[in-house]
Order: sequence, then C-alpha cells, then structure tokens
Amino acid sequence: MSLDVLSGEHFVHGDWACAEGAISAGCDYFASYPITPATEIAERLASRFPVLKRKFVQFEDEISAVASLIGASFTGRKVMTATSGPGISLMLENLGLAVMTEAPMVIVNVMRGGPSTGQPTVGAQGDVMQVRWGMHGDVEVIALAPQSVQEMYTMTIQAFNLSEQYRLPVFLLSDANIGHMYEKLVIPEKDEINIINRRKPTCEPHLYKPYQVDESLVPEMASFGEGYRFYSTGLTHDERGYPDMSVEAQNKLVRRLSDKIRIHADQIIMVEEIDTEDCDVLVVAYGITARSSATAVKQARGEDIKAGLLRLKTLWPFPEKILLSKVEAIKGVIVPEMNYGQLVREVERVIKPTPLKFMPKLGENPHTPLEILDEIRRMSK
Repeated sequence: MSLDVLSGEHFVHGDWACAEGAISAGCDYFASYPITPATEIAERLASRFPVLKRKFVQFEDEISAVASLIGASFTGRKVMTATSGPGISLMLENLGLAVMTEAPMVIVNVMRGGPSTGQPTVGAQGDVMQVRWGMHGDVEVIALAPQSVQEMYTMTIQAFNLSEQYRLPVFLLSDANIGHMYEKLVIPEKDEINIINRRKPTCEPHLYKPYQVDESLVPEMASFGEGYRFYSTGLTHDERGYPDMSVEAQNKLVRRLSDKIRIHADQIIMVEEIDTEDCDVLVVAYGITARSSATAVKQARGEDIKAGLLRLKTLWPFPEKILLSKVEAIKGVIVPEMNYGQLVREVERVIKPTPLKFMPKLGENPHTPLEILDEIRRMSK
C-alpha cells in the first residue's frame, strides 16, 4: 500500500473520507480556516500532508485561504479548501475571480444550519443556491452532492477531475450529517483510480496565449515558472489575458465561460434512478435526504405504490432534461430538502404544471423514511 492511496477497507467518517479522496486525486495544496463541521478535513490533511511532502496552510480567515488557492493553482498545484456556509459567504468574491481567471480548485462545503453563525453542529442543505448564484455576474459552476462516506471519497476525486478538465471551481456539497457519519469506506488500488489533469500547452512558449481555446472552449494551462508568458486578471480580458473593456470582449468571454459548462452538461451531470421507469410518484432528492427517500420508495413499492427516486448527484448544472423526461405521465413529484425551499424551485420550474409537494426540514435531523412514505401514499391516491 502506498503512502498516498490507503487502499483497503476502513471504518471512518465522511470528512476523513473526503481528505483521503483529495490525497488520492493528487491534491498537493490545502488552505483553510477552521469551521465546524468541516474542521476534521483540515485536521486529517494537516496530519497527512507533511508525510507526503505536500503543503497545508491554516490562514487567518477564509478570504485569504481561497485567495491563496488561486495563486497555488497557477503554479500547477491541485488545490482544495473545506469550509461551511459562513466561510463560503466570505469566499464568494475570490471564487468569482477564480471563475474569471479559470483557476481549477475544489471547495468542500460541509453545510450547516444558518443564516449567520446558525447551528454549527446541525446539518442542513441551505447553501445550494448560494454556491450557484452567490457570485456576481454570469457564471456557471459545478456542484456535486454525496450521500455517503463512500461518495465523500469518490466524489472528491470526481470534483478534482472536473475542476482540472474544465478549469473552474467545483463544489462538493456535503453536510454535517454526512461529514460526521461513520460508515465503511473502500479505497481502491492506486492504479484503479481515474485521474484527469489539466491540459498543458502544446505550442512554443513565445506563441502561447493563456486564454486561447479550441472547440472544447477550455484553454490549455501553463504554470507560472515554466517559461510561458502569462498574464491573468479579474478584468474582462482577451486571449492574451490583457484587459479589454470592449463590448465584444465581454460578450465573447462571458459566453465562453458559461458555454464551456453548458455544452458539456450531458457529460458532467450524474444521477441515480430507482424505479423511475413506471412510477406514478417521483421523489427528487439529493445528499442525506436521498437516503431516506430510497428507503421510502422501496417501502412504497412493497405496498404496490408505483414510486420512484431520482437522486441528483450533480446539482449544478441542473439535470433539467433528465427530470423533464420523468414527469410526462405521473401524478406528482415530492421534493424533501433540509431547507425552506431551494432546489425545489428549480424542480418546480422544470416540471410545471405537474403537481409538486415540498417537504422542508429546518434545525432537525434528516427526514425519516416514514415521513416521505406518508407523502408518497397521499400523492398516489
């Protein structure tokens, strides 16, 4: 067993699994500020990184931590931070800079109750819209939603791969329940892990334009110190990276930054379907609530109720086409969320006029299977 990939079976919590997923993905720079319930990720990496000769830095706040990720990313490092809702609030301006400069990075948000300081030790799903719309201007993001300790590991690796492939911040939206949950984790052998790295320039250094693209709309990325002329700015810029305040430059750049995700959405989006082929009632859920939803759907089937589950592994880009294909001839959709109405708004937009029942939960444990089953029974009548 190698020092970086701890292959084998483990009984660990989700934050531990996330840290090991980052290491397996090749993360070699981590910067953060401690915050419940994400601190255990930092603690694990603070212990592991020195042995692996990788860089761990605890900053004075989340603003400086995420700013350092941008610089480290441009030196060729694979970078990550871990925080919770209040930390994301502080990071948003610099995350917009990361989108504009196309700096790959992974941001783990172990969600907790809010607003403000809220409930540090209570899980929630209240930051779903924050990561999508918190940055100003037109941006596209990728956000993944694990539901288990195993997925905290595998989706962290996927987050790194997507970030490197499309050159942008990728969010891993966990929560306190999953982050602090203990379950079995199986880490594969190192040579079985799929790793995607950013594309390096293929031209001579004097011909390199840092924001020139091909049909993928994703520019090749040289690292500082490799001999390539490099200019990067948060201002609207041209292919050389130089500021350009023209209408044409803004139109071309913003469209490309958005379209590099939109045109690849079908390759990015991941869902899990349970009994969706013939269902009368469809449950749409993600993260911790999807676990209860799966049990509820199974119990409903045992009562001869045709229920199905569409579990969203990818929240952004939103799997609009997949959802729309599931509601052509059903009685209704149920959306349980640990918030007071976030992703349900996106579901409602897509499925209108199909009936929809929203099940909010605030400041409590996740939904129980029985609570969801009761709603399935009511909607199936």
